Amino acid sequence: MPDNPRTVADLALEVRSKNAGPFWVTMELFMRDSTGYAIVADPGYLDEAVVARLYRVAADTVQIFRLPDLNVVKISFPRPVPQGSLHDRDIHAGQHHVPLALLPLPHPSG
Repeated sequence: MPDNPRTVADLALEVRSKNAGPFWVTMELFMRDSTGYAIVADPGYLDEAVVARLYRVAADTVQIFRLPDLNVVKISFPRPVPQGSLHDRDIHAGQHHVPLALLPLPHPSG
């Protein structure tokens, strides 16, 4: 981990995205430790509204699962277009994780 982490990716072992069927995308944040997990799992930092803004989806369609025993946050939302359809630009949803990985960390208070 960098001495001065700036993004979610800096705190994570892995940030990945994948299909969750032809109509959903799932992203997983595998955090290095409980400290990093506590930062990204905090609903005051990462919530449905943040994901909705990053991916231009309706906040009420975003599902966030926090798994503290594994230091994992899982996020799912409907694909903007069905997998393999004419306008699908990432058939495997393998690149969807990038905006989330580059999300700036909150500034430390005080």
